[in-house]
Amino acid sequence: MTARFVGVAGLPRAGSTLLCQLLGEHPEIHCEGHSSPLCNSLLATRRFISDDQFFLSQLDVQFDTTYAHLRSAMGGFLRGWHNDCSKPVVVDKNRAWLHCIELLLHLDPEARLLISIRELGQIYGSIEAQHQKTILVDFIDHLADYDRLGRADQLFAKDKSIGAPLSSIQAVQDLPQSVKERLFFIKFEDLVSQPKETMSRIYAWLGLSPHTIDPELLTVRPHESDSHYRYKYLHRQRGNIAPPKHHEVPPRIQNQIEQACGWYYEWFYPKNR
Repeated sequence: MTARFVGVAGLPRAGSTLLCQLLGEHPEIHCEGHSSPLCNSLLATRRFISDDQFFLSQLDVQFDTTYAHLRSAMGGFLRGWHNDCSKPVVVDKNRAWLHCIELLLHLDPEARLLISIRELGQIYGSIEAQHQKTILVDFIDHLADYDRLGRADQLFAKDKSIGAPLSSIQAVQDLPQSVKERLFFIKFEDLVSQPKETMSRIYAWLGLSPHTIDPELLTVRPHESDSHYRYKYLHRQRGNIAPPKHHEVPPRIQNQIEQACGWYYEWFYPKNR
């Protein structure tokens, strides 16, 4: 039996590590919790074969057959990556899944995607606070030399750690309704304040049997690499859920974030307006 595929994507510092930890608590879910190379591999395959001369030549002669070969091969790679999974549902984490959700559904029409979100000022504040703790180490994209406002501008750029997944979230409005129905947004604030209720809704949306988590007794698994992200985006797991620290964000930066991302607050945090 092939496990049903569930992707996890979303914004940084928005609880995707905790979400994966809680998903793994359900007996019907296999969730390794680490960011997976599967999505990147599929995108690389598409780029590579689209430039392959033998593939292009076959398209000229027998497009339908050759395209079916490619779809079968990429679908097989998607299913084969977690072929050793013995549970009904497998979870694969990568922020790029939302960016290429239509590719995923082309290969697996039954796939679903969970997307973690958080109030944007607190995302920035979390990253900045961690940078101040590790200020002698630069970001992977070299943001340490900027002042705080300049660093915020860079983090929200369309190719940076907040801006890239944020652009993918904004692009959801352009997707067909059939695709939107495959997406489930999870607020970090709900996940930490009402973990039992939030996870019950997620389990039900995934079509799983009811399961109640114990927020005070969670399974702690090995976390993914933090050195890759220069210790600016930690992925630590804990044995219990504790309220996150509120980060004080300078008013000028908070106002700029809310003005630049008004659509986000209108969609998810209208009371903040």
